[in-house]
Amino acid sequence: MAFRRSQPGSPASVTGAGAPGPIGEDDVGGEVRCIPRGARVRRNALVGRDGELAGLRDALDRSPHRGGTLILRGEAGVGKSALLAAARTEAAGRRLRVLRIAAVQAEFRLPFAGVDTLLRQLAGGAAVSGQDNPYQVALTVLTLLTEAAEDRPLVLSVEDAQWLDQPSWEALAFVGRRLEADPVLLLMAMRDGEETEARLAGAGLAELRVPPLDQAHAAALLDRHAPGLRPDLRSRVLTEAAGNPLGLMELAVAATRFGEDTLPPASLPLTTRLERTFAVVVSQLPAPTRSLLLVAALNDGDRLDEILTAGSLEAGEPVTLAALEPAVSARLLDIDSTYRVSFRHPLVRSSIRQQAGPVKRRQVHAALAQVLRDADRRVWHRAAVTIGPDEEIAADLAAMAERARERGALSTAVAALQRAAQLCTRPAERSCLLVDAAELAYDVGDSQTFEQLLRVISEPDLPAAERARLHWMREIAAGEWSGASRFVSHAAIAERMLLAGDTDRAVRTLQMISLRCWWSNPDPATREAILAVADRLDLDPLDPRLLYVLALAGPIERGADTLDRLSHLMSQDEPGPVHLHLLAVASGALGAPGPSIVFMAAAVAGLRDQGRLGLLAQALVHQAFAAAQLGDTVLALTAATEAGGLAAETGQGRWVLTAQLTRAQAEALRGNGEAARALADQAERMLLSIGAYPMLAMVQQVRGIDALSDGRYAEAYDHLRRIVEPTDTAYHAYMRFSVLAYLAEAGTRCGRHDDVRRVAAELEPFAAATGSPALKAGLACARALAAPDDAAEPLFLTGIADDLAAWPFERARLQLAYGAWLRRRRRSVESRPPLRAAIGALEALGAAPWAERARQELRASGETIRRARDGRDDLTPQERQIARLAAEGLPNREIAARLFLSSRTVSTHLYRIYPKLGVSSRTELARVMSATPGTRS
Repeated sequence: MAFRRSQPGSPASVTGAGAPGPIGEDDVGGEVRCIPRGARVRRNALVGRDGELAGLRDALDRSPHRGGTLILRGEAGVGKSALLAAARTEAAGRRLRVLRIAAVQAEFRLPFAGVDTLLRQLAGGAAVSGQDNPYQVALTVLTLLTEAAEDRPLVLSVEDAQWLDQPSWEALAFVGRRLEADPVLLLMAMRDGEETEARLAGAGLAELRVPPLDQAHAAALLDRHAPGLRPDLRSRVLTEAAGNPLGLMELAVAATRFGEDTLPPASLPLTTRLERTFAVVVSQLPAPTRSLLLVAALNDGDRLDEILTAGSLEAGEPVTLAALEPAVSARLLDIDSTYRVSFRHPLVRSSIRQQAGPVKRRQVHAALAQVLRDADRRVWHRAAVTIGPDEEIAADLAAMAERARERGALSTAVAALQRAAQLCTRPAERSCLLVDAAELAYDVGDSQTFEQLLRVISEPDLPAAERARLHWMREIAAGEWSGASRFVSHAAIAERMLLAGDTDRAVRTLQMISLRCWWSNPDPATREAILAVADRLDLDPLDPRLLYVLALAGPIERGADTLDRLSHLMSQDEPGPVHLHLLAVASGALGAPGPSIVFMAAAVAGLRDQGRLGLLAQALVHQAFAAAQLGDTVLALTAATEAGGLAAETGQGRWVLTAQLTRAQAEALRGNGEAARALADQAERMLLSIGAYPMLAMVQQVRGIDALSDGRYAEAYDHLRRIVEPTDTAYHAYMRFSVLAYLAEAGTRCGRHDDVRRVAAELEPFAAATGSPALKAGLACARALAAPDDAAEPLFLTGIADDLAAWPFERARLQLAYGAWLRRRRRSVESRPPLRAAIGALEALGAAPWAERARQELRASGETIRRARDGRDDLTPQERQIARLAAEGLPNREIAARLFLSSRTVSTHLYRIYPKLGVSSRTELARVMSATPGTRS
């Protein structure tokens, strides 16, 4: 047995506390003896599963104090359900509360089917709201589960989790990653296959592999079930079952009951052989039973009344429960006390569906479509009946896809759009539906469907506006970076949209172009083409969407004017979080990280409240980027770390990369060079592989800051110089404004004063046109640092007092440089005040290398400031977040809601935080978190 962590209608039944039945003949993978309710699972209860049972027992042993998630993986019929049943029985014996969900393939396209009954059970009737997205649902599930476990530890068992609908899977995986501190154990069984591989890739959930039984245990299990088999038949069953417990039992039963000739050929895969074996069993049942089994197999719910009503409609006469009794006796399905129907094994369901002819299947789908009341379930069955084109059903499917998209059920929306396209007769509309489906498939991370759809879309049938989207997606699929080559044509498409009266779509197209524009170094003509369309938009001059486009597409041409408009919005009523996010990005793109931080703080808070984790991840990346520009390493590292985790969790690979680079910059500023270099190297390999050369500027910035913090000034200058050199692959037209201060510091420390002055002179003309605060701050640093000795002092004083008032990191570094300049001129007493001020600011920002340099200069002046050990340096980024929020007076429940954690997880973190900071109360915590680092001696 080995654990590993995977790389970062209603369900059939939900059983309450004390309800799981004993392990009996319906459980495969071990001995068939019954275990009394409440008894501990004995080591030999399941044949050959001692190791797996020990792993489950260890997880249960921890459950009163802490929880977690464990995925049981293996082939169909290998015994995963038996192991889950054993765990449920043991949990009930320990008086733990046990909940059970069994997913079915028919519900795969129904948003939130997997968690709806769970929520009803936990919340006393509350169900998933039509407006909820997967992460809002996940937060609700997390809260309800952890609250339910406060008085009594809880075990949640999920069978066939590979068939959970995508929103339910996302919600439960989200919950599963956050259960370590809570007495909730989530156990999920998943059958090997592409769906399982796709879901577990990067999920970060612990796995327990359930292999086939070895030869000795397989023989022992077979002898218990079929002791009278002829030796030759026994040998054949053992060979063909290959250690699969379900295969052993079903092949043995089929051979005994129906004869050896009914065994499928050994050349077929075991799953196929089992399905054929079940088909033999089904074929022996009465015709009414077979018909009703097909209704149950094709139904996407498990309610007995639905099945009987549809069966009666299909048969043309009343059908009663008695018709299902032969199937129950044949151990093909079960009916629980609440009249919910569940198949004994998913292969039974798939076998029944495969054996039915197309005419019979269509008849059953038609009956179900008449019986079901839920509109979305009904339209799927109507679509299953339809053979040729049908515009009405296509429109209903498209409408259902939109409802699913709004709820965040993107996989369901993709499937609905694909089926709608098949039923649509108009080529242009069909191609548009497929473009929508491809875009959603990309958003959900389904690369196989995404690429397959791109191959079948007919570009000539698309309107010009949709061709732009198709070009973007094909570029993504190819893993290439086209830069600015298509911007002019896409701007022309946006203009045609505008002329056609579709302003909203024109704006969305321009937004899509402008973000890439900022990162592509387009020539002036290209920028002007985009800006010309933006100027013709019929929007309020202060519309955040317009300001976003102007800022990212034309920082040089429209920078100063756009900054004025952004400044005006700072004093107005707050728009919603999405528009705040746009304003924050626009401010950052124009070199104004201060306003960006203000806008983004409100945006992040609003997005947290709305549970919009995908956009929140992007917002946190921009927040971290702005904080790093201001030298605030604490906020930069905290936001970048959370952003990277959320971006990975929501399948946004490129935002993971950007978060990684921003985190690397924060690490470099803090003096953690090894971590910064490793992150930068990894990012560089990715950027080079896709040809995203302008983004290499971020890599060079990290390397330059790392070398600068370590005193390798010439190396730092060489790294940073590449960003301002137009012929270099790492050149970036706008990032050169924000790196000028670093370039000036590195250059003047290694004797390249003339080159620093030359670069500053080249950038000086852009200051007025762009209005860029970052460029103005950089020029102030460069003028002072590179000035001749006889002209330097007034420039130092002006920079410190005026130019850099809103730039704490640049101001502190200039104070350090000024103090050093004074000390070298034997003006030691005068040097101390700026050095002291520099130390305080640099320590508060977390820029340890510069703070240490300032302390060395102060010691050389004859004064010492020893830095007291600061426990805050020992906190992880998440612990810093929690400590800051607790210091602000927020209760654990509110902190948990903001950070998408459970209250108990917050409590556990605080339990670790207090000793690190040497405090014992929230009052002391608030004092420590607000204190200025360092003490004087």
